[in-house]
Amino acid sequence: MAKRDYYDVLGVNKSASPEELKSAYRKLAVKYHPDKNPNDKAAEDKFKEASEAYGILSDKSKKENYDNFGHAAFENGGGGQGGFGGFSGADFSDIFEDFFGDFGGGRRSSRGRSSNNRGSDLRYDLSITLEEAYSGKKQNIQYSTSERCNTCKGNGSKPGYSPDRCTYCGGSGRVRSNQGFFTVQQTCPQCAGNGEEITNPCSDCNGQGNKQTSKKVSVTIPKGVDDGTRIRLAGKGEAGTRGGTGGDLYLFINIKSHDLFKRSDVNLFFEFPISIADAALGTTIEIPTIDGKKAKIKIPDGTQDGKQFRLKGKGMPFMRRGDHGDLYVQVKTEVPVYLNKEQKDLLERFRKIENEKSNPSIKKFFDKAKSFWNN
Repeated sequence: MAKRDYYDVLGVNKSASPEELKSAYRKLAVKYHPDKNPNDKAAEDKFKEASEAYGILSDKSKKENYDNFGHAAFENGGGGQGGFGGFSGADFSDIFEDFFGDFGGGRRSSRGRSSNNRGSDLRYDLSITLEEAYSGKKQNIQYSTSERCNTCKGNGSKPGYSPDRCTYCGGSGRVRSNQGFFTVQQTCPQCAGNGEEITNPCSDCNGQGNKQTSKKVSVTIPKGVDDGTRIRLAGKGEAGTRGGTGGDLYLFINIKSHDLFKRSDVNLFFEFPISIADAALGTTIEIPTIDGKKAKIKIPDGTQDGKQFRLKGKGMPFMRRGDHGDLYVQVKTEVPVYLNKEQKDLLERFRKIENEKSNPSIKKFFDKAKSFWNN
């Protein structure tokens, strides 16, 4: 079943402010939270749908990609050289802290714990050529990330030992405090919400459960990607801690500038210089196309500088579609320089026999100028 529009899910329009997005999500989260609707699959699905929508629209970069490409911006599971950095996923903790308080009677669910221990998302900037964006490509990339420690199997304790229950929160991962008439439930400051403490840390990972490593993955760049396209590789980010799920790796595509072609969406633009003689008398020119082939264009006599010719289907491919954009060729008439005597003599003779019919734009201009002077 097709995904609903994220703005429709939250019941807001595209111009909604971050505060309006947050308010809309809070209402839905309070209404459909699984702890408030136990064993209600429909409510759980609506809660997940709202959380997914808010996770995208509350992130400026994700929202921009969604506004430009819709759900397609996050659907590609596969993907050089590039820069590398990390960033955390959407954080809903402030919403749940403020609104859910003692939901679950102080019980910390395994769902919440796993969410808190989710690994960080990572970013990889990948630069490709316009030709590679046209044809698509497969490429191996290498980046630094964290993986589960094989010695302790990710629990942070020495082999033969297990984490102990947190003495501060009793293993719930939450602590309560009274504020006036209200009882507020917060993440345990001692175990960071895990409910466990590492008393015999693993020597290989120092109790972290994860180790830094260099990872290689094969990524697929689909045909037609544009500058700024983001590709998500699920689970290829940093490893989660204490049983948490892994983060995602996001490829941000950068298209290098091209010597000949300029791109606008799926269309390409190309300037072709011709001589005054060819513009006046007409000719046939042969131009390169982005697929490495050639195409011919007939230039009619009397072609003016800046005239644009369209070659249908010679532009960039649409992502996940079989058709292509167009190639627009703009003629640039070049005035000759460094003329020899014979060329100058010929142009002088031509100037003497020119008439108004040959230069309609010049005649039109001077008619207007004459009228202006007379007035």
